[in-house]
Amino acid sequence: LRAQSYQAGLHCSSWDVAGRPSHGRRAANLYVVTQVEAGHVCPLTMTHAAPATLAAAPHLLRDWLPRIRSRHYDGRFLPFWEKAGVTIGMGMTERQGGTDVRANQTVATPTGADEYEITGHKWFFSAPMSDAFLVLAQAPGGLTCFLMPRFRLDGSVNGLKLVRLKKKLGNRANASSEVEFDHAFAWRVGEEGRGIQAIIEMVQLTRLDCAVSSAGLMRISLALALHHARHRTAFQKKLVDQPAMTALLADLALEAEAMTALVVRLARSFDHVDQKDEEAARARILTPAVKFAVCQNAPCFVFEAMEVLGGNGYVEDSAMPRLYREAPVNAIWEGTGNVMALDLVRAATREPDSLHLLLDELVREIGDQPEIRALA
Repeated sequence: LRAQSYQAGLHCSSWDVAGRPSHGRRAANLYVVTQVEAGHVCPLTMTHAAPATLAAAPHLLRDWLPRIRSRHYDGRFLPFWEKAGVTIGMGMTERQGGTDVRANQTVATPTGADEYEITGHKWFFSAPMSDAFLVLAQAPGGLTCFLMPRFRLDGSVNGLKLVRLKKKLGNRANASSEVEFDHAFAWRVGEEGRGIQAIIEMVQLTRLDCAVSSAGLMRISLALALHHARHRTAFQKKLVDQPAMTALLADLALEAEAMTALVVRLARSFDHVDQKDEEAARARILTPAVKFAVCQNAPCFVFEAMEVLGGNGYVEDSAMPRLYREAPVNAIWEGTGNVMALDLVRAATREPDSLHLLLDELVREIGDQPEIRALA
């Protein structure tokens, strides 16, 4: 699946040189792929988002972007310069702070130019089979972002010790780990003390993918529920023709359609952040709000769809248990609901002009609907 997704460019197509790079088109493809199997999406998401952060270190972007753009998935355990394509992972949280990355204790010691040695740990280290990782550590100048390759430049294995894989509720196909760093080699990305500013460019894109993936999970759950209802007879009627079930399925279909429209429209805004102020405002301010809304709704939505199948939906012969276990992860990763709320408040406080610009744009899009305009 990962090889096919790489071939389709789900890890890189927004950064293509040729053709028409588009966050919106890629989001539509990701939406479809998530419906096939969501567990392999995380490494695609992080690899796709990495160039946004690497832009703060142009020399690193120059060396890594051609391999990120490669449509060849190369899973071999080799130094990145010997591979046809690469995967980028991420490690930010530590056991004592979690989302509060300013509490990180991992230490980065400069060894020359932009090179450092990092010692410490990460409580969540995503996609540990990746070829490099964007990590946060405390440098002399404060919390800083680094790119840590799997291999040192002399070809030896870098100082990363994978302590264990996480036993997660769902998302089992995607490896998550704990890691310890022992004088691990890394390059600085951006200035010392500006690690959050550097990594947030990546996080914005991964949050978008969380919302898109959750919308995809809702869509496949609905499809399975509709298929069952159209073929199952109960009380002398097809289940889909029973009035209560018809109403439930209609509600689910409308919600799934709305979430799909919402995430694809948000993805399109990322294509125009450099050209239109209102699109930049939408991308910055609405991303946490949309991530919250879609990802928080997904688990309840999948449950409703599971209930349509009755007992058959609760057994592992059905796809529903896997989808139900997968559904909460996007609401938790890349910022839980309270973190999204804080981020939205922070953005609105720091960028009041952008907030007003966005609200005016949303009111214009609502059009002549007085009851909705009153809420706006």
